[in-house]
Amino acid sequence: MSHHLDSPIARQDVRLDITDLYVFRGETGTVFVINVCHSLAGDIPVPGYHPEGRYEFKVDTDGDAVENLTYRFVFGERDAQGNQTYVVRRLTGDEATDAFAQGEVVAEGVTGDAVTGVSGLRVWTGKAGDPFWIEPDVLHAVGHAFQDGTKVDLGEWTEARATNLFAGHTVYSIVLEVPDADLGSGRVGVWAVATLATDAGGWRSINRVGLPMIHPLFTQFNEDLGDRLNAGVPSDDYATYGDLVSKEIAGVVAAYGTAEDPQAYGEKLAHRFFPNVLPYTVGTPASFGFAEWNGRALTDNAPDVMFSTAANTPIRLGIGRESVTSKPTSAFPYVPPVA
Repeated sequence: MSHHLDSPIARQDVRLDITDLYVFRGETGTVFVINVCHSLAGDIPVPGYHPEGRYEFKVDTDGDAVENLTYRFVFGERDAQGNQTYVVRRLTGDEATDAFAQGEVVAEGVTGDAVTGVSGLRVWTGKAGDPFWIEPDVLHAVGHAFQDGTKVDLGEWTEARATNLFAGHTVYSIVLEVPDADLGSGRVGVWAVATLATDAGGWRSINRVGLPMIHPLFTQFNEDLGDRLNAGVPSDDYATYGDLVSKEIAGVVAAYGTAEDPQAYGEKLAHRFFPNVLPYTVGTPASFGFAEWNGRALTDNAPDVMFSTAANTPIRLGIGRESVTSKPTSAFPYVPPVA
């Protein structure tokens, strides 16, 4: 799972559980997508978006892993037809890091409708197919390997038995397409956060996602780590988790014998994983692959890339985008329709 049901706190209300973050070139600008409320969790009393929560896209434009730009979504209660109103605010400069800043309203709408807002930005929110795929046996074997410092043990499993755990499942998407001029030029770092209002008047971080597959690699069997990663901020990631992740990577690499100095490999890769932000060069085609990490398209094979990179040896799921039952589209809002 890229980020699905990744920690105890996130599972308490899947409306705030961000399953994936995507950033790619769209028809008119840069597209940001997060998915929440995965149907894998089963029936929930009130699906959709949490009316006491916030969903934010964070953009770092100067390379310090601190946001300079935030797009904040707030949703209303579901009506009798299941629709929700929403407001999108844009916060820049010091306001981008301020949970209480008001920013500028740049769009308002209702779920299911495509909306055009300030400066021509576009928004769509609603129920969609999940474009992600994962093979459950490989997923769990990878988690055990990084927890235990061993090779990935798949037993008698072969690629001929591979299945997509998420085939036919749905999510609730938030799609934001922003004119490139609003982001500037060059390299940016992107992450997304879902927060919940507290009784004390503040905001509690429930889920945070940047790069794909960080949680499946390191927190499947360390759920406390999953909660802590979700609660933190990117600028603190390496200082807080770099040593742990370096050692877990080194253990697997040593088991495979694919590096002369497994610890050095682990340290170098931990610096690449942290701060946990998704890099993207504005105006370019997205590609999350072995050659580069430049945003993430809806059909990029993130599991093969991240599992193999972390283990320093090829690890394949045996399935790819062909296993997704509802395909993304080339036109806005891009996400797969519900099958």
